[in-house]
Amino acid sequence: MHKPSLLYILPNLFTASSIFIGVISIVEASKGHFIQASWLILLALVFDGLDGRVARMTNTTSQFGVEFDSLADIISFGIAPAMLLFFFVGYEFGRFGILVSALYVIFGAIRLARFNISTGKTDPNVFIGLPIPAAAIFISMWILLFNKYDLAPYSVILLCLAFAVAVLMVSNFRYPSFKKVKLDKPMVFKTMILLVLAASLLYLFSAEGFALIILAYVAYGPLRALRTINSRRFGHAKRQEDIEP
Repeated sequence: MHKPSLLYILPNLFTASSIFIGVISIVEASKGHFIQASWLILLALVFDGLDGRVARMTNTTSQFGVEFDSLADIISFGIAPAMLLFFFVGYEFGRFGILVSALYVIFGAIRLARFNISTGKTDPNVFIGLPIPAAAIFISMWILLFNKYDLAPYSVILLCLAFAVAVLMVSNFRYPSFKKVKLDKPMVFKTMILLVLAASLLYLFSAEGFALIILAYVAYGPLRALRTINSRRFGHAKRQEDIEP
């Protein structure tokens, strides 16, 4: 009987690291260390991205790894940002703050469950609904901005934004996955230049840069749907004009 290789442990170690960092983020948020808690969620995303790539590179993908990754996501990108949001502003709004944080976790869990049962049935280059890691980064980066610029008087806006991304997770809006992006040779050089420029801007304006990038990604789904609807209406109107004498 073939014995599992020790390589199978490697991607799961990255997943476990993502959970550990998510728990540390919750602890830091409970202490009022919101900057550290926010950046820790971003670090958890790095480990979350590594586990799948390492598994594919070492040919050690498994059903256990898939399920473990989903459980890690609900902790690092569901509970951690929800608690960060509550400790940062949610507690000021009583039951409404609790409700937004709870709905974010619930909708995130629904998003992960839907993703697990639809894997292999949908286009691998597209996500149906906003991915929970993107929603978590959106919340944590905008908390950084609210904290940096002392936007406490407008904290209700942050709760509304969190509720909006929670709804987007269970929506049918389509988002690019970037998992199987293939670039031809001319595009590789241009992409490298753009990435270097983007990295430079993020180095200078880290919180602002990440917040704007994730805002653009979150807005992509609704804007794409709106554009599709307008295109269909325009096409229908054009056909009607062609039919009429």
